[in-house]
Amino acid sequence: MKIATFNINGIKARIEALTEWLAEAQPDVACLQEIKSVDEAFPRAHFEDLGYNVETHGQKSFNGVAILSKLPLEDVTRGLPGDDTDEQARWIEATVVGRTAIRVCGLYLPNGNPAPGPKYDYKLAWMKRMQARVTELLATEEPLVFCGDYNVIPQPEDAAKPEDWKTDALFLPESRAAFRRLIHLGLTDAIRTRDPRPGTYTYWDFQRGAWERNNGIRIDHLLLSPQAADLMRETGIDKAVRGREKPSDHVPAWVDLDA
Repeated sequence: MKIATFNINGIKARIEALTEWLAEAQPDVACLQEIKSVDEAFPRAHFEDLGYNVETHGQKSFNGVAILSKLPLEDVTRGLPGDDTDEQARWIEATVVGRTAIRVCGLYLPNGNPAPGPKYDYKLAWMKRMQARVTELLATEEPLVFCGDYNVIPQPEDAAKPEDWKTDALFLPESRAAFRRLIHLGLTDAIRTRDPRPGTYTYWDFQRGAWERNNGIRIDHLLLSPQAADLMRETGIDKAVRGREKPSDHVPAWVDLDA
């Protein structure tokens, strides 16, 4: 079961690029972030025609997450528990029914800038809520995949120029500590585990020639429960997608599970 995460930065702007990548990469499951669309406006029929089941948790103009799956989806839930007043569409869960059932959680973690400030407070509070949800799901002892745009640079080697990010919410000590707390619950960072080398990035800014100079960062992550990590066969980042016409500023990352 190949499970991918891809921040597409607008479904309307990237539908051709996304369709091209889906045809090439053939993921069984694709978790999308920043669809920037309400549920009713998402081009569901287009992806259903490609053989995908479609579940969305949308929001007008920004945020929004979705799951595309060639396999049946069950027990779909939307929204991160812990704050009934939070209206931002950043979390979706579903159980993917393959040879082994995998609970997949697609997430778009808050950016948090400018920091300090209310947006950064929201980011840290959101990560605390995520930690509580991860803890709850781990208790089921099921294979779990938490994948998406985490907006966290975990370590200096996850940035081409870490010194440029010292005051950014993505790299502040509190953000990185909150990410480590997730890992310490017993999760495996799939990409880093298989490829520990520096220079492994998933995002290049549209500005300042970041792509051309390979001035990237790694902020899109797939974290696996112990039961999912035991099934891990291969991981990858589809870097070439960033160099195509009308790309997102992110590229897909994926894990292949024996499931």
